[in-house]
Amino acid sequence: MSSVYIDDHQVSFKDQVKQLSSQVPSYAAGYVRSLLPIVDWIGHYNMTWFIGDLIAGITVGAVVVPQSMAYAKLATLPPQYGLYSSFVGVIVYCFFATSKDITIGPVAVMSQLLAQIIGTILDKNTTYTNVQISVALCLMSGCISFALGLLRLGFIVDFIPHPAIAGYMTGSAITIIIGQFTKLMGIPGVNTRGAYYEVLANSLSGLGRTKLDAVFGLTGLLWLYGIRWGVAHFSKRFPRFERPLFFFGISRNAILIIFATLISFLINIGKTTSPISILKNVPSGFREVRVPVMDSELISLVASSLPVVTLVLIMEHVAIAKSFGRVNDYKIDPNQEVIAIGFTNIIASFFSAYPATGSFSRTAIKAKSGVRTPIAGVYAGVIVLLALYALTPAFYYIPDATLASVIIHAVGDLISGPQALKELWRVSYLEFFIFVIGVVVTFFTTIEDGIYATVGISLVVLLFRIARPRANALGRLSVVSKNLDGKPTERYAYVPIDNPNVNQ
Repeated sequence: MSSVYIDDHQVSFKDQVKQLSSQVPSYAAGYVRSLLPIVDWIGHYNMTWFIGDLIAGITVGAVVVPQSMAYAKLATLPPQYGLYSSFVGVIVYCFFATSKDITIGPVAVMSQLLAQIIGTILDKNTTYTNVQISVALCLMSGCISFALGLLRLGFIVDFIPHPAIAGYMTGSAITIIIGQFTKLMGIPGVNTRGAYYEVLANSLSGLGRTKLDAVFGLTGLLWLYGIRWGVAHFSKRFPRFERPLFFFGISRNAILIIFATLISFLINIGKTTSPISILKNVPSGFREVRVPVMDSELISLVASSLPVVTLVLIMEHVAIAKSFGRVNDYKIDPNQEVIAIGFTNIIASFFSAYPATGSFSRTAIKAKSGVRTPIAGVYAGVIVLLALYALTPAFYYIPDATLASVIIHAVGDLISGPQALKELWRVSYLEFFIFVIGVVVTFFTTIEDGIYATVGISLVVLLFRIARPRANALGRLSVVSKNLDGKPTERYAYVPIDNPNVNQ
């Protein structure tokens, strides 16, 4: 058989540069177009999509209003800043989104992390307010995320394994529940900024000082979990009522807030001092909106916390987007999602918002409500806007214990259950070890330390596995069987060479 040699024409460097230069405009146009995915589908928007988005938007809006105020209190900020963060997040995100399901806004872990960062900074410097610190973090973490997305570096989150995320999330949820216990029970005089094992001990020792707030808090938890269990039970028993039961179930937060506020108002009639801790004044509209304060001193104070804030911002958002993309059978672009979350927080900082990212619970609600496109976020934003301008006088009497029950109920889902732990143990002892380290470090120190510990150990394990990959020498086994005609057929199986069957 004769050999054939092909001598390709060598393209000169000058011709290569010329060819590349001619393609730059089309590449640039495609890149710019990819930054706004809404352009590709907005022209196909129809009435069916509108109805699905409207229902999903209103549903999410009813959930996000009480949750965002509760999370703002968790972040040691006035409640209106949670509404600011929710409004901007759901409105801006739709222009850059590749996920139809995800909902941007305040989340529990970020709020708790922000509270710890604010407390640490104020211990060093009292020149700045909680709001100024949180807004600075929002702007700067948004800029970093936006730059990472533009440079197509969103893949970095792929190096952080699930056990690391589950570990610090579980630890964070436990610390949040412990921190909210005193508000739930109305226990005064407990410093919730200390180590959480100390907070837990002080809270339990203070149970004798429990006030009337406990009635609102415990009743709220009983209602939230009771309705959740009841909806799940009756949906299976009466499948034809599954849809109305679903909408009743997701409105349980709003129903709780309405009735708790009404009862709080009634018991405060004729009293100059409230017998329970209440939310009090929430300014209507955007009265508290200010341009971000950015000077060298504030930047130096928040700089050390920027990596962990940005990491949580991106990691939580992309993980949720990927998860719902797989479940609902569509593909998301991680780099575009990083751009979206970055730009959303940049714009949000000019509305005095604090760092916002994807919310798992609200995203799940939005997905189950029949959402069709990211425009559903705009309709949710309208609900938040109406709350800001029309409902703020009613917010005055919302019990703090009720908000604490909303937070505890929401973060309970972040704790990995026994089944998840058994799965980690079955897959790899190392994965289980990373998870445990995340929980322990977060509980005994801070969320920031927990994230650094789990991510650091995960990277070490990854590098070790790359440097020392596991390999097996395979041997071939001949497997003889008879087909339907009675004739023998031979197949081969490849197994590790140290398998006893190989030497037989």
